[in-house]
Amino acid sequence: MKTPGRAFTLIEILIVVVILGILAAIVIPQFSDASADAGYASTRAQLQTVRGQIEVFRQEQLREPDMIVRQWQDLIENDYLTAAAMNPVNGQLAIAAAPAAGVGWIWRDKGNGTFQIYATNADATAEFVE
Repeated sequence: MKTPGRAFTLIEILIVVVILGILAAIVIPQFSDASADAGYASTRAQLQTVRGQIEVFRQEQLREPDMIVRQWQDLIENDYLTAAAMNPVNGQLAIAAAPAAGVGWIWRDKGNGTFQIYATNADATAEFVE
């Protein structure tokens, strides 16, 4: 008669599979959050660049860029930007006064010499909050 060799039982294998499943359930969402976080970090960087260039435009040109009608043209034609800024979160270039479909940026001229520019979120229905 042969002596049975040492082996794992079915219960031990099932316990290992369950533990691996639990670990996967914990780790996988963290990776998906990392890509969203990268998109928002890119948006924040883009906003800083755009806001800075708009402020330089205002100081040198002594006027506001016409962001609603001319979109990015005032900044591009005067060499403040090389191209229209794309919203990294939703991939849109368009600027509007309120969030809407197909809009990447929200421009608000407060009328007192100050302005606000925001990026919209992934479905372009809300403003990106920094």
